[in-house]
Amino acid sequence: MNHAKLIEKIQTLPIEKQAEVFDFVDFLASRSQVVQLPLIVNEWTNTEFAQMAMHQALRGMEDEPSLYTLDDLKERWQ
Repeated sequence: MNHAKLIEKIQTLPIEKQAEVFDFVDFLASRSQVVQLPLIVNEWTNTEFAQMAMHQALRGMEDEPSLYTLDDLKERWQ
């Protein structure tokens, strides 16, 4: 189908349907666009990343009861 025939068909539609076609074309165009995010290099230091990873690994455990006390230790590193 060429552009002229497409335009003719769209023009035969009621105004509300023409608006729907326009919105649909916008939707299709937005789906076909590739979003390119900027590449961020060295955003985290090793220490910052380690702290974040530990925080994420332990999240949700703050409210859990402690299973062991210092009295349960056989050996204590000082």
